[in-house]
Amino acid sequence: MKNTMSEFKDFINKGNVVALAVGIIIGAEFNKIVASLVEDIIMPIIGKIVGDINFSNMYLALSSNIPAGMPLADAKKIGAVLAYGNFITLLINFIIVAFAVFWIVKIINKMNRSQMEIK
Repeated sequence: MKNTMSEFKDFINKGNVVALAVGIIIGAEFNKIVASLVEDIIMPIIGKIVGDINFSNMYLALSSNIPAGMPLADAKKIGAVLAYGNFITLLINFIIVAFAVFWIVKIINKMNRSQMEIK
């Protein structure tokens, strides 16, 4: 048992495991920031530009029982809806995260190349 605990301790103390854990935690928090940026800042601006549209409330009613103009939450209670506004918001969220990750990787690669040139 002592040998297993020692192996587990060695595994946890390796830099890659700790770096992965830190990366996951920071990534989760970064995702919250980006989600807030998209939902609270970008989407309202885009909605205003295209004519006071609230993307979170955009849907296509798949049931004839749903009256036009009903809020999405109420429409979901009555029947099936295709909530494409939320999809648009999540797509913009993904694009921003992907763009940020692209730049982070680009900067890290540049730093790694600079370090290789110094050696």
